[in-house]
Amino acid sequence: QVQLVESGGGLVQAGGSLRLSCAASGRTFSSYAMGWFRQAPGKEREFVATINRSGGSTYYADSVKGRFTISRDNAKNTVYLQMNSLKPEDTAVYYCAAARGYPVVRTTGPNYWGQGTQVTVSS
Repeated sequence: QVQLVESGGGLVQAGGSLRLSCAASGRTFSSYAMGWFRQAPGKEREFVATINRSGGSTYYADSVKGRFTISRDNAKNTVYLQMNSLKPEDTAVYYCAAARGYPVVRTTGPNYWGQGTQVTVSS
């Protein structure tokens, strides 16, 4: 069993930055590939970024490529999402997810989900 808790969301102006964190419980964090997803009001949950178990491979949605960076610290059981050059269209609830397989790009793939953290980007 893995429990995921996101933090770091908030309100930021367009062009600003935020760093999201997702802390995982348990001793098996390094056994899971991780992903970040987001869901805007009235829209389906969508893939944002994913990282493999070692942190050596990452993959991004085209909409965030070059602006967002996913990373992980297995010693701290934490995955991060550094978000730069934020745009109003990045406004959403951001969720982290853990899955046995990599890449974590489908919403049907993860074994575990966090509760989400709100990111609001004002224009």
